[in-house]
Amino acid sequence: MVDAEVPTGDITAEYRLIRSGVGSASGHHRLIRVYGSDAVSFLQGLLSQDLESMASGTVQRSFFLQPNGKLAALLWVGVGADEVVLFCDSNVAIETEALLRRYRIRVNADIELDERGVDELWGPAAFTTARVDSGQWRREGDSIVLAAAVGRLPRVFVVGKGRMAPPVGRRATTAVRVEAGEPVMGIDVDTSTIPQECGFIDESVSFTKGCYLGQELVARIDTRGHVNRWLAGIRILTNTVPPQGAEIASGGKIVGTFTSPSESLTLRSPIGLSLIRREVAPGDQVDVRWTFDGEPRTVVGSVHKLPMDDFTDT
Repeated sequence: MVDAEVPTGDITAEYRLIRSGVGSASGHHRLIRVYGSDAVSFLQGLLSQDLESMASGTVQRSFFLQPNGKLAALLWVGVGADEVVLFCDSNVAIETEALLRRYRIRVNADIELDERGVDELWGPAAFTTARVDSGQWRREGDSIVLAAAVGRLPRVFVVGKGRMAPPVGRRATTAVRVEAGEPVMGIDVDTSTIPQECGFIDESVSFTKGCYLGQELVARIDTRGHVNRWLAGIRILTNTVPPQGAEIASGGKIVGTFTSPSESLTLRSPIGLSLIRREVAPGDQVDVRWTFDGEPRTVVGSVHKLPMDDFTDT
């Protein structure tokens, strides 16, 4: 049974622990295993990453796309000899496994959504605590350890080893995630999102491998097009945290939606993310609007390139 997120209390202490040491989060991701002699070749035709060029024991990001080229899932991929481990956002894990199974036709590859919880080590000491190098993963019997940084902040996915650091909750991890510019599927991006809108194409897409699901749109935009939105950080200029889904307006037009509301102690302000219209540039000010108890509310925010922080002070 997948573990629920551990409730915690002191958000400030948890945030500082993530920024200066290591904390343990749960409930954010789930593990999907694809194993068998055709595991790599099967996923090579589905994912945007070039799995066949990855050495055993290494980790890369990848997109899993719909046939129309828009997102189905955001993945971290670890390649082994006859096994590929996929970590995806927990709220789309069941759908992601089902989509993978839909394409499993006459191949020697089994697909399994692991029922165990995924413990995540967040913070500068995460790699050393888990004894794993950046960009690497390993199996220890039934347990798995995989390094998957949040921006430039070390993070490690751990399955089957138990909690290895003090617990931290979602409010603290969301603040750090937004600072790093790391979106969550179904919250900051969704099935209407084009990969180029996310901002980490170079890490997730191979333009030299053969065909894969959804490739046509990605290739066409790369060679001769552009996207109408980009993933931006929004810093609120007053001490008010807008709710998830608040409208973002510029020049009297709705240009985006405020997502992942949180508070950054480092930036000393409320922050969030938005897939914002491309006519809005970094440094621009926008209005963030919502209704509370029937009354309209508006605060001013500034638009930032991601990441909003590079964690050099950690």
